[in-house]
Amino acid sequence: MSKSAALSGDEVAAMIDGLNEHAATAAPGSEEELHRPFSFANETIPPMPMLPAVDRLSVRMARKLRDVIEPFARDKPGVDAERVHVRRFESWRLEQPEFSSISLYRFRPLKGAVLIALEPSFISRLVDMFYGGSGDYDERKFNEFTATEERLLGRISEALIDTLTEVWSEVMTVSPQLLSRETNTAYASLVRGDEPVAVARFTVTLGQGRPAKIDILYPVSALRSVENELSAKVHDDTSRTARQRMASALGEVRIQARSVLARPSISMQELLALEPGDVIPISLPAQVPLLVSGRLLAFGSIGDQEGKAALRIEKVDRSGAR
Repeated sequence: MSKSAALSGDEVAAMIDGLNEHAATAAPGSEEELHRPFSFANETIPPMPMLPAVDRLSVRMARKLRDVIEPFARDKPGVDAERVHVRRFESWRLEQPEFSSISLYRFRPLKGAVLIALEPSFISRLVDMFYGGSGDYDERKFNEFTATEERLLGRISEALIDTLTEVWSEVMTVSPQLLSRETNTAYASLVRGDEPVAVARFTVTLGQGRPAKIDILYPVSALRSVENELSAKVHDDTSRTARQRMASALGEVRIQARSVLARPSISMQELLALEPGDVIPISLPAQVPLLVSGRLLAFGSIGDQEGKAALRIEKVDRSGAR
């Protein structure tokens, strides 16, 4: 570049002034104002079709968790399942306390692993209640578990994963295997921080204390590997629910049933001559028919029950009901 192409000091100063003036007078809505920082960690994750099936599994899990926790708490706990939601693993991890109980399990045939997170205060309260306490006391600052808490933690973690395995058996047979236990989420290597996970959260109420939470995390990639099975479960549950509703509705329909005790035969002359006090002799058969809407349904014998005449069904004949 020749020396003649170089800008003088006055020219450089004028150019900088022009740039500053342009930035100060940029109109609202202009290109400069539309530029905004973007965090990929906060990116909205689209809904996935397999989540309704995971929601149904969580509802069943919540029902069974009451029976799992009761022997430890020596009281019937309240357990509620929140709707399963998807988020980045790192954003979930940042919300967790510095000290926690993290269990990682391989969950074949799902790819990867599942994570079960328990609050340390929940474990301490269970220990207190297990040994006869109320479980209602001020929470201490945790930096480690006691030996007793460690033993109970191992027992309840195994009970949780066994229950989760039982619930998932409605979809497929799964085989859990413990990979590791951690107390710091930084070492819980379920997936990369930017990968999505499905969070199934359960709120557990023990006594009068603060409700505790149990989180079960599934990598979205693991759920996608069994998406066909989960989708089939959704359709199966939907059709079963429809059948149950129809059966329930039909069960409330009332129909008229009647029985014929006798069919006496008299002449027209006798019929015309009937007066009050006349007696028409009849003979009761051993079995009388039960008719529904004019169609034969069953045969039975006449008797009484609690002082009322009754018909005891002895034979059902559904051929006439078709």
